[in-house]
Amino acid sequence: MKIEYEDTFVKVAGLLGGPEYVKVARALLNNENATDEEIASATGLKIKNVRKALYDLYGRSLITGIKVRDPKRGWFVYRWKAQRDQTDSFIQAQRKKILGKLKLRLEYEETHEFYHCNTQTCKTRTFEEAMENFFKCPDCSKPLNRVDNTELKEALKWKIKQLEEELSK
Repeated sequence: MKIEYEDTFVKVAGLLGGPEYVKVARALLNNENATDEEIASATGLKIKNVRKALYDLYGRSLITGIKVRDPKRGWFVYRWKAQRDQTDSFIQAQRKKILGKLKLRLEYEETHEFYHCNTQTCKTRTFEEAMENFFKCPDCSKPLNRVDNTELKEALKWKIKQLEEELSK
């Protein structure tokens, strides 16, 4: 199921937390400097769910919160504002993080030999683990056979290249 979003900020919020985050993000775009109570009222969400989304988005620097005194009640409340200009840098930072993890995984795949017994519930073993178990699966006792991970390595290289191209733009 593909859902179209009207704004990158809303799309990122949806990817981070699903439909509730989308509602909160849209409410922030429609009502700048809104309190969590105003957002809850506008979205129909419970206040604890709104606050969870707000704190998560705030922790990722996608929104800002300003502490102000409520003139009616006298206590402090936060007024929240979307930082749409931070969305692109957030996406770039995530791409860099993913790129780093993919490079580590590729290095691991290239520097290890893997063995498996062809039983789906059993895990794949490194050469060292297979040797320690005399090339016999410790879970099901079937013989361990070498796994060809060439396809996985090629897929990792392709994705790394794709991300590097996107980051260089």
